[in-house]
Amino acid sequence: MGRKDASTARTPVDQYRKQIGKQDYKKTRPMLRATRLKAEAKKTALGVKVDIYLIAYTAFVYMLSFFS
Repeated sequence: MGRKDASTARTPVDQYRKQIGKQDYKKTRPMLRATRLKAEAKKTALGVKVDIYLIAYTAFVYMLSFFS
């Protein structure tokens, strides 16, 4: 009897995942696509920021060596 009760109990993580899955299921296809595109845009924006910082750092080091 104890085993049956233990198997039906879910961990909080499983309950959370099930809840999130239900919320995503309610979204329409265009909404899911927009969410995915937004997440991809954030990832590429981070990459662009890193590239800009590297270029700026390289230019700064070049200017320091050029004018000294």
